[in-house]
Amino acid sequence: MQELNLKVNGKEYTVKVKADMNLLEVLRDKLQITSPKVGCNTGDCGACSVIMDGQLIKSCVTHAMIADGKEVTTLEGIFSPGKLHPIQEAFHEVAAAQCGFCTPGMIMTVKALLDSNPNPSEEEIREGIAGNLCRCTGYTAVVKAVKLAAANMNGGE
Repeated sequence: MQELNLKVNGKEYTVKVKADMNLLEVLRDKLQITSPKVGCNTGDCGACSVIMDGQLIKSCVTHAMIADGKEVTTLEGIFSPGKLHPIQEAFHEVAAAQCGFCTPGMIMTVKALLDSNPNPSEEEIREGIAGNLCRCTGYTAVVKAVKLAAANMNGGE
């Protein structure tokens, strides 16, 4: 067992982890943060996407100790009780989530995209979300939600 110190959604944690644990296991099993989902466990589906020190990562293929001393943000960290993040509002408004399994990872991917590119083109949106698989939406509503969120976050441009 190793000691892991990290900040998740603004809160400091110290946890004991096995040498072979990935960050997804730490988030879900040690910290009971359940928005990152266990999908493929190979980094292909995006359901486990989180932001670590400002960079989008797939937590299922990120060794837990890589997060030592880092700041991790999950879906739980981007909204406050009773107030959705503008990306969540846009997803709701255009019905971009259906079964909801991919939604937390998709929203974190979109947040990372909009943090780096506040006004992406449709092509940039599609490229930005390409690492997130969704079996329900066909992505059209997701692209629409990203455009709406970008506009709302840019003052309604």
